[in-house]
Amino acid sequence: MSAAAHTVSAPNGMISTVDQLATNAGVATMQAGGSAVDAAIAANAVLAVTTQHMCGMGGDLFAIVHDGSGPPAMLNSSGRAGSGADPESLRADGHTEVPHRGHPSAVSMPGCVDGWLTLHERYGRLDLRQVLGPAILYAEQGFPATAGLARSSKDVAFLSNHDFVDVETGSRVTRPGIARSLRAIVESGRDGYYGGEFGEALLATCAGVITETDLEASSATWVSPLVTNVWDHDLWTVPPNSQGYLALAGSAIAEQLDLPDDIRDPQWAHLMVESARAAAFDRVAVLHDGADGEALIAADRLAERAARIDPDRAIEWGDSWSGGGTMHLVAVDRDGMGVSLIQSNARGFGSWLIAGDTGIFLHNRGIGFSLDAGHPAEWLPGRRPPHTLSPAMITRPDGTLRYTLGTMGGDAQPHVVQQLVTRLLHHGQTPGEAITGGRFVLGSKDAEQMFSVWASKGEVEVVIEPWMEAAWRAGLEAKGHQVAVNPNGNHFGHAHCIEVREDGILFGRSDPREAASLAAGY
Repeated sequence: MSAAAHTVSAPNGMISTVDQLATNAGVATMQAGGSAVDAAIAANAVLAVTTQHMCGMGGDLFAIVHDGSGPPAMLNSSGRAGSGADPESLRADGHTEVPHRGHPSAVSMPGCVDGWLTLHERYGRLDLRQVLGPAILYAEQGFPATAGLARSSKDVAFLSNHDFVDVETGSRVTRPGIARSLRAIVESGRDGYYGGEFGEALLATCAGVITETDLEASSATWVSPLVTNVWDHDLWTVPPNSQGYLALAGSAIAEQLDLPDDIRDPQWAHLMVESARAAAFDRVAVLHDGADGEALIAADRLAERAARIDPDRAIEWGDSWSGGGTMHLVAVDRDGMGVSLIQSNARGFGSWLIAGDTGIFLHNRGIGFSLDAGHPAEWLPGRRPPHTLSPAMITRPDGTLRYTLGTMGGDAQPHVVQQLVTRLLHHGQTPGEAITGGRFVLGSKDAEQMFSVWASKGEVEVVIEPWMEAAWRAGLEAKGHQVAVNPNGNHFGHAHCIEVREDGILFGRSDPREAASLAAGY
């Protein structure tokens, strides 16, 4: 893929998402006087209608907001396990992990709408009726199904009592239940959603796991940022229970290595892979709701790991060391406010459980929990699950916003972000070059590989895109890596990036790995 010529520029505002209807809604929202946060919520709400195979109102949300002064604000709107969470009952039934599909144990409290409302309360300029208007319009009057939605809808065609059967590319699709839920939010705020039709359906669907008490408290909390300095810039993310610390750790380790100038050099891929592995091989053991993010990216911890990397071979981290269903979007407005927002069902249509007649799929973020007794991430009431969602943002030494970026991709998110950060800051690439350049992701041979990569403690496959095979494969295999080639663009994430130049001009790029994606400005 080539890309520089396709970097989009604009003077006043820009947004990039995986769906052109969502992007256009975001641009129109900013043109109407809305903030970047208004635009991000408007776009996310449209995506909750048009791309339910990636995200939705039954999922979770994380966001980073930079409003031009001070450090970015971090919002964690991931829901907690219900009051009825009982790991012993699952173990007694023979489960060794939380069931991925068709079981309420996988459903923690959905935090998406709490996230919208909390973001809007702090940063919104337009009223919710305007912000959610485009999503309501598409839900009621219909939208053309994308190829991705049509393809993914086949997975849930067995749910014949809902409107996901025989969805074809380009056919008009309506979501009346989602429209009702959006209108309830406009009319009655949080209580209209969690205390209305959706909340009642959630209780019925997840009876015994989620209770009325669980509906009362908002899932959204402002949290302290996690930051590290790489290539003379500050790289920011949300702290655990997010795995975002891995993007910071992997980038900080990579900065300490002798990276070739040529990204096509297999030595570049080797060192980047080893940086990602060094950062993440112990993720399963250390990532949980109460983890200390600062300690996980401490300079001495990362320096020790960087020192262990061998430039000539892949080492066995797990033995030698002693020590999907997601979308991401970025938006920047004319006042320089920037947003990196990520929102997810976890895997595809999530748990395959639907909240009554709303048509809202409930996520399966509970699959991040452990069923090992005593594990710090054990499935217990009130805990947030270890989360793959990893939004990112980069500021200059003076604190001004330079890039807002991120990707979907399950466990792959941090090492895709690491590659983007290295391309942007170390190699000086444009957003277009960075987004469309060839990538690797790290995977396992497990069927659920996008959510179990680190179960093997770093002994993983390096999965590369076909156009990078000639450049990388032989060199990586010579150093002892297991290498696979995957032609599926979805496997490598749908990344987005907007750069804010010092003169205020915006440059951005959506990811061509999703055909419907669009970056646009005004």
